[in-house]
Amino acid sequence: MKTIVTNIGMLATPQGSGPRKGPDQGSIQVLKDAWVLIEDGVIARVGTGAAPAADEVIDAGGNLVTPGLVDAHTHLIFGGWRQNELGLKLHGKTYLEIQNAGGGIQSTTNATRQSTEEELTAKAARALDEMLHFGVTTCEAKSGYGLATEHELKALQVIKNLNDRHVMDIVATFMGAHLVPAEYKANRAEYIRLVCEEMMPKVKEQGIAKYCDVFCEADTFTVEESRQVLEAGLKHGLRPKIHADEIEAIGGSVLAGELGAISAEHLIVCPPEGIASLAKGGVVACLLPATSFYLGAAFAPARDMVNAGVPVAMASDFNPGSCPCLNLQFVINLGCLKYKLTPEEVLTAVTLNAAAAIDMAGQVGSVEPGKQGDLVIWDAPDLDYICYRMGSNLTKTVIKKGAVVVG
Repeated sequence: MKTIVTNIGMLATPQGSGPRKGPDQGSIQVLKDAWVLIEDGVIARVGTGAAPAADEVIDAGGNLVTPGLVDAHTHLIFGGWRQNELGLKLHGKTYLEIQNAGGGIQSTTNATRQSTEEELTAKAARALDEMLHFGVTTCEAKSGYGLATEHELKALQVIKNLNDRHVMDIVATFMGAHLVPAEYKANRAEYIRLVCEEMMPKVKEQGIAKYCDVFCEADTFTVEESRQVLEAGLKHGLRPKIHADEIEAIGGSVLAGELGAISAEHLIVCPPEGIASLAKGGVVACLLPATSFYLGAAFAPARDMVNAGVPVAMASDFNPGSCPCLNLQFVINLGCLKYKLTPEEVLTAVTLNAAAAIDMAGQVGSVEPGKQGDLVIWDAPDLDYICYRMGSNLTKTVIKKGAVVVG
């Protein structure tokens, strides 16, 4: 099956099969009057001018076309919502204060444990459909709201089932070390043992996750506890990711570099030594500006990271507490307005570098021969327009593996 996307006013895409960093993050290919030929779901040729013949023609209408967006950090699987915490935030309660009072992650853990696999699947599928309509064609999804072997495995099984059934590609991350649950508060070491010696072997045996993540933060997991979890993950074939330097800089970003983590997440208060460690370790900085926006927090030092040679990705951090937002177009806006990244750097951050943060840059994240035929046709004339416009869904057509799935 040959499909041609033709009459492309502007085709904007990064290039390569790995993360782009430094000045290269803003170096993208821009073609005018372009076309993309997709054969059996894979991009075969890209060109300009007269388009070759195909079985199916998709007319881009002179609009902007980019790669399908990649959301490299979501907490997709959870029960319940936490709208009751908004009032607490408005009255000055901090994230950690709410968490330590029994809200936050523990509240969602209780709701997730009470939810059936079918309920979690239906809820997550609705979220995936919404993400798809915003132009996301590939995403990562974490466990981390079960915090017990049975329920962590349940969440990862939901992710596997969704990846099998949904049009979107979904990459699974095991995050049993999201929080020490209430029943283990008096015995942290036993819970960490449970994560490393009971949960991880079963995750490996069932083949239901690719990565291991840990929340390295004050009042959550220390640097040494995080090291213990991530090194155990490596022994079970799970590559490390790490929530680091979101609220306090306790050393998570330095640890990420030391371990050669595929990505470090949040990094709102990442210090210079953390940035240097990320650069040395080849770690993708996966930044989450919508979380900073929602919490009224500072924004990560994205420009310093780019200047230091750290590849920067951006993602939604969709979750029920600190970022109930799955609109990656809003993240694009914030990348320009708050991180002061250029539209070209931002495009790379939500496509190729995001794909690199989940080890899929060889398959998705750019419009090049050999990559999956994942494209977005925008209701926009150029790249600047989608960074400039706010509050509207500018997606016109979403194409996944050569097939129209939205529009």
